[in-house]
Parts: sequence; structure tokens; C-alpha cells
Amino acid sequence: MANIKSAKKRIKVIEKKTAKNRRIKAHIKAILKSFDAALSEGDLESAKEQLAMAEKKLMQAVAKGTVHKNNASRKVARLTKRFNKAQKEA
Repeated sequence: MANIKSAKKRIKVIEKKTAKNRRIKAHIKAILKSFDAALSEGDLESAKEQLAMAEKKLMQAVAKGTVHKNNASRKVARLTKRFNKAQKEA
């Protein structure tokens, strides 16, 4: 444990930020899982909605600094690619 007052404050601040980032990442993971489930069931309408929601939440996470911009863009691109492939097959 830190002895200096400013170091103690930094520990508290980092804990809060870590908790916030974990909540955001967990929410994104839940959306991605629901997208996967909709895609595996063949429900393209629901998958399309989940894709839009995933893109929105990922870009919000980028704005907050939780996720890197290139990481989010790569995930969105891969999800879109999978969605388009499923759409062609249907």
C-alpha cells in the first residue's frame, strides 16, 4: 500500500477507471455474444440490429478510451464480413 497521499488517490482513481472499463468491455462482450447467437440461429434481422448496436457501443468505447480505435474498427469489420457472408448464404 502506498504511503504518500497522492499515490493513495491515484490508486483509488485507477480502481474506479478499471471498474468502468470492465463494465464497458463486459457489455460489449454480451452484445457480441447475442450477435453470434442470432447469426447461428439464422435470424438475420436480429443479427443486423445487434451488429448496429455492437458498432455503436464499440465506437463509444473508443471515445471513452476503453478500446483502441483500430481494435474496434477491426472487430466491426470482421462482424460485418460475417454478417454479409451469412446474408449471401441465406
